[in-house]
Order: sequence, then structure tokens, then C-alpha cells
Amino acid sequence: MEWTREWVTVRASILLTFAVAILSIIVGLVHITTGGVDSPLAEIVPDAVRRAVGFTGTLTGFTMLGSAYILKNRYRVGWYSTAILLPITAIQGLLQVSPFSVPLVVASVVSVPALIYNRNRFDRTFSPSPTQLAAGVALVTAISYGTFGSFALRDEFEGIATLTDAFYFTIVTASTVGYGDIHAAPTSELGQLFAISALLMNVAAFAVALGVLLTPAIEAQLSKALGRMTESQFNILDDHVIILGYGELTEPIIENLTGTETEFAVITTSETDSRRLSERDIPVLTADPSDEVPLKRSGIGDATAVIAATNNDAQDALAILTARQLNPDLLIVAAATQRENVAKLRRAGADRVISPATIGGRLLANSAIGKRDAEDASKQLLGEEIE
Repeated sequence: MEWTREWVTVRASILLTFAVAILSIIVGLVHITTGGVDSPLAEIVPDAVRRAVGFTGTLTGFTMLGSAYILKNRYRVGWYSTAILLPITAIQGLLQVSPFSVPLVVASVVSVPALIYNRNRFDRTFSPSPTQLAAGVALVTAISYGTFGSFALRDEFEGIATLTDAFYFTIVTASTVGYGDIHAAPTSELGQLFAISALLMNVAAFAVALGVLLTPAIEAQLSKALGRMTESQFNILDDHVIILGYGELTEPIIENLTGTETEFAVITTSETDSRRLSERDIPVLTADPSDEVPLKRSGIGDATAVIAATNNDAQDALAILTARQLNPDLLIVAAATQRENVAKLRRAGADRVISPATIGGRLLANSAIGKRDAEDASKQLLGEEIE
């Protein structure tokens, strides 16, 4: 069961979606460049359909990449779009009837159970910001203006006869490629003025849209520089451990977890410690570990355990109460700075409470009086070899 849960997780769904997207693009490009690869099933599918699915398969692959990115951020709309696109990629792979399309069909089919299994984990609602809405409206408006305007003025242009020609002219103009196959008539002042207006509007709209797309990447770099956990880091955390606090006590915990299959995140109030952890690519939040907001952002609902070790027993107790309220089934382990606070932390909701001072004192005392078991235990804790 643990092996199944390890692979059928949110991460597996996201990786499989990315794999299907890349395969769809590669297979589509192969069919576009080669005209299709013959196979025993090629006679069943008409040549026109095979050529068409090669082109549409590439488009579907790029669409799937966007869907995978949305899925990576745990958005529900990403789950719906992926659920719609996976059958399409499988059908396109079957219609291509090529040995190259077999991995695409297999990956699409395998991705469906994993996506269904994790359907409840993609529960974030997408609420576009005013800037994103404005950029989208500006882009659609500019393209529509160029397409329908040039089609209405097609007599003033050379090469525009259909809406497809007008759309092609608009995209080429907006991208500043300027092939020159479609242009305003040399004697048409109206056509030239419209071409200038379409160029200015579309270039500005594309620039705004590009800025909106690049903003999250810039914010991610700023978050890393400030020692804060980025969206892409904590959105894919699953079955992980949340460490509350950072210091000499928690550093060995991080060292033991690093390099293992167990994912973890750290919440600390120190910005200096956060920057250092971020430089080591460790997911970290600079916040009060006892607040609900950082605990929710670090994915406490999907976590398996919490380690409370802030070196402040009062703050640990409050953090334990908050964590237990947010996830009643969570395993909570606490480190008591003061020995008399062990019982208090247990009453706060900790499943296990460890007093490093008490353990260290007993080991030192037993080692001093020559107890072999104590010496072996201390060596084992320190990672030393036992003779």
C-alpha cells in the first residue's frame, strides 16, 4: 500500500501530464515532418486524417503543457482541462497509427487513473487578478481588431480574401515578423493607416501579456532572495513533514531528511535563517509557526507529521494546538526545552514529546558510571560506529 501511495500521488499526476504533453508534441512533429510512418493499421485511417492529427497533436501537446503547469499549482480548472485533453491525446495517438504514437497512447491511458485518484487534491479555485484580466481583454481585443478590421478592409490589402488570411496577417504583424506576403496596397492610404494602428495595438497587447506571464517568475526569484517559500515549491508538497522552527536542534533533523524520499518544509521567524535555507533549495516560510496561514500554505492538510522545535515551549504549545486543529490525524512530535514542560506539550496535543536536555543528561550520567549501553546509545545518536 505504501508503494502504491508513493507513486499514485499529486506529483505522479503532474509528471505524467508533462510526459504526455511532451510526447504529444514530439509525435506530432514527427508526423508533420515525415508525413506519417507506415504501419499495419495505416490503411484504416485516411491520409488526410493522419496528416491532420499530426498537426493538431502538436497543438494539443502545447495546450497540455499549459494544463500541466496549472495542475502543478493545484488548480481545479487544471484538473478539468487535463481530464478533457488526455482522451484527446489518446485518440490522436491511435489515429496516427504509428509505432511512435504507442508511448503517447500508453502514457495517456496510464495518466487517467492517477488523475482520478487525486481529484480531490486539486481544489484551488482560480481567481485571475485585475492585471491578468486586463491583459487578456487587451490581447483578445487587439487580435479581434486586427482580424475583423483587415477583413472588412480587404479591398485595401493585397493577399486578404478570407478571415484566415486576416487572422494570419494580424498574428504576423503583432509578432513583428513581417513576411510581406500580405500588406496594404501601395496606393491605399487607409490600408496603410489601419496596418499601423493594428501593429501598435497588437504589439502593446502582446507586451502587456508577456509582462503578466513573466511576473510570477520574477516574484519567485524575489521570494528565493528573501528566503520565502515559492508557490511552485509548496503546491506539490505531499505526505511531507513540516518543521516548526530552525536552529541547532532542527539542523540535524534537516540533514537526516535531506537526500531521503521524505519531503519537508520549514517555518521560521528568522529571515536570515530563511535565506540560508532557501539557498540550499529547502522549502521555507518566514512566518510565525503558530499562525494558521503559514501552516495552511505549507500544506498541513496533506502532511504526515509536524516537528515542533522552536526552542520556545510556549510557542511550541500554541503551534501544536493550531496544527492539531487544522489536521486532527497529524503525527506531532515536539522537543521540550524545559523538562517540566513535557506534560504540558502532551496536553496541548503532541503525540510524542522529547526532552533533549533530559536525554543528554541521562546519557552523560550513565556513561560516567561506566554503563556500556549508554555509551553505545550515545554513539548511535551521534552517528558513530559501535565497537
